[in-house]
Amino acid sequence: MLRHLPKPDNANLLVGSENSDDAAVWKRSEGKALVATADFFTPIVDDPVLWGEISAANAASDVYAMGGEPLFALNLVAWPKDKLPLELLNQVLSGGQRAADNGDWVVAGGHTVDGPEPMYGMSVLGEVDPEDLLTNQGGQSGETLVLTKPIGTGLLATAVKQSQPDAIAIGGSLEITYEAAIQEMTRLNAAAATAATRVKASAATDVTGFGLLGHLHELTMASGLMATVDTDAVPLLPRVHDLFEAGFVAGGTERNLSFLEPHLENGSHMERIILSDAQTSGGLLFSCDSGAALDAVAELRESGHDAAVVGTLNDGPAGKIFLAS
Repeated sequence: MLRHLPKPDNANLLVGSENSDDAAVWKRSEGKALVATADFFTPIVDDPVLWGEISAANAASDVYAMGGEPLFALNLVAWPKDKLPLELLNQVLSGGQRAADNGDWVVAGGHTVDGPEPMYGMSVLGEVDPEDLLTNQGGQSGETLVLTKPIGTGLLATAVKQSQPDAIAIGGSLEITYEAAIQEMTRLNAAAATAATRVKASAATDVTGFGLLGHLHELTMASGLMATVDTDAVPLLPRVHDLFEAGFVAGGTERNLSFLEPHLENGSHMERIILSDAQTSGGLLFSCDSGAALDAVAELRESGHDAAVVGTLNDGPAGKIFLAS
């Protein structure tokens, strides 16, 4: 769709939509740069407070992925006021406020419209030192890839939406998976961004709707490289393989894989599906020197992140991804 729009031409626009980066970046005269993004979606959990917190964390993730820090945000709401009480919306907004409090950014207002189904998110404005700016296009051949959160929220969310997370025949309750997913989706990527900056990462993105492979494809295309992913090293939420076997694959995940198939080499169908799983409020994926990558993983694990080295960037056809196991 964007190809039909005129491309912005302004020296102050440091990052636009040209390389599918996570946020726009605008140069300011005093040396810092503004980072701007917006994200919102329909409920993925039944608890309105948790939905609000997850949505806000997901929106702010784009700022962290650029190496920035959120400053303030505006709530974005669509609400079917004749079908759902406004008290529920108050709970959603309180969840968003909780994420903002945890990340030390200000919720300065927002906009609400009447809509056929509830949607919530934030437009987040942050700042970054241009020297610390992270984009999709900075990756270097030979660098190591670090992932800071486990994969599998899309599979779990699909089970929850179908109201069967405890009833599917995979040997019992999925409560442990649900609790782990909530912990990860509400976890801010602030520490991950700090670690990426400290080890001088050359490229970064957050892993959200396009899945790990989709966002890695964007990074490798922008950097003019290919990637190798160690499928056994990718951290997963508990019982993700069971969810796959039970058929809880989101339509977005299937569309991700359909688009990516020509760019993938090797790997089983299950591996391809799981690594294409459409994530909500996923972790950061960044590239850096191999020694620095191990330092970053150790640092993040100490703070409770299930981070791991998951692959490398290599010379080769831009956007190609080889799945090794």
